[in-house]
Amino acid sequence: MKNIAILGSTGSIGTQALAVIGENPSLFKAYVLTAKSNAALLVKQALQFNPAYVVICDESKYQEVKEALANTTVKVLAGIHAINDIVTQQEIDTVITAMVGFAGLEPTIAAIKAGKDIALANKETLVVAGELITGLAKQHNVKILPVDSEHSAIYQCLAGEEHNPIEKIILTASGGPFRGKTLSFLADVTREHALKHPNWIMGAKITIDSATLMNKGLEVIEARWLFDLEAKQIEVIVHPQSIIHSMVQFEDGSIKAQMGLPDMKLPIQYALAHPNRLKNNFKRFNFTDYPNLTFEKPDLETFRNLGLAFEALNTGGNMPCIINAANEIAVAGFLDNTIGFLAISDVIESCMKHISFKTHPTLDDYLNTDKETRIFAQNLIKQMPAKAYNLI
Repeated sequence: MKNIAILGSTGSIGTQALAVIGENPSLFKAYVLTAKSNAALLVKQALQFNPAYVVICDESKYQEVKEALANTTVKVLAGIHAINDIVTQQEIDTVITAMVGFAGLEPTIAAIKAGKDIALANKETLVVAGELITGLAKQHNVKILPVDSEHSAIYQCLAGEEHNPIEKIILTASGGPFRGKTLSFLADVTREHALKHPNWIMGAKITIDSATLMNKGLEVIEARWLFDLEAKQIEVIVHPQSIIHSMVQFEDGSIKAQMGLPDMKLPIQYALAHPNRLKNNFKRFNFTDYPNLTFEKPDLETFRNLGLAFEALNTGGNMPCIINAANEIAVAGFLDNTIGFLAISDVIESCMKHISFKTHPTLDDYLNTDKETRIFAQNLIKQMPAKAYNLI
């Protein structure tokens, strides 16, 4: 029996992780559940899974959660610092980091220092501080098991290949809802258009990132650290059907691919049960349902974010931290109908040019860079001309 802490249990990954736990009650126990502000769903989950602890980050919701769970044995905590503390509990075996964005960094560090294996769904952690995180994982003998479908695919393809050098990895991208569209088309798209992903059911932020291809850019940076690669060893290819989740090419030219229907429960289950595979009732892939699997190059002129991510990776230092913070603010602005879709890239590029660059950042440097970038990006959005908005 593994005790699992789910950081972000009310989000898309968190709810699917609980589904996996619910289907395997003899193997996994939901020991800690945390949520940012969705008190109602957190309470519902706690009543169903009876964890030892729940944490609600929004301290104004603490009393609501505490009263709702008063007749249970569940201990209720509040605030981000409570998450940093709770992940160090001796009873926890694995921590699923499914919090959205930069907020997942410090809890992940705390969990690694406490010797907990990490099922990593928060790609921003490695994007922002990949060198720091991977170094800590080695120091504390902690496994980082990827939950992203693409990185899980690479991880699975590398099983048994420990002594065979990687020539390159190929990350597949669906292309999102706007694959093949022009800049003039994208200038007028709305939040509702961008949230309609053709293949995956995900949270709002990651769905917008998929539409801009920033999600794939973040995955490129994450892959560099997860698999100890150089930027030139990472390729992105658009695969609209999302059946091949990613591939590894070895030095003899052989390519391994991991395939399956788009369902996040599979990589979640693989990370939790590793190194074992568990029998399940997930829908199976049928080749005759997909007679054509197609591939194309990403359009870096229309979808500039992927190119900006590669630029940040090649620059190194705190540049990936800068693009992550800028992207979070810009996506929030788009979701609030404050800026247009194409302005997301403008905000990121401007931050890359103007925020202080650090070649060898410390944790404090990352924290300061994140703060400085967010302030700059917010001010930039306030000053943007009307053409950047979905108003004309």
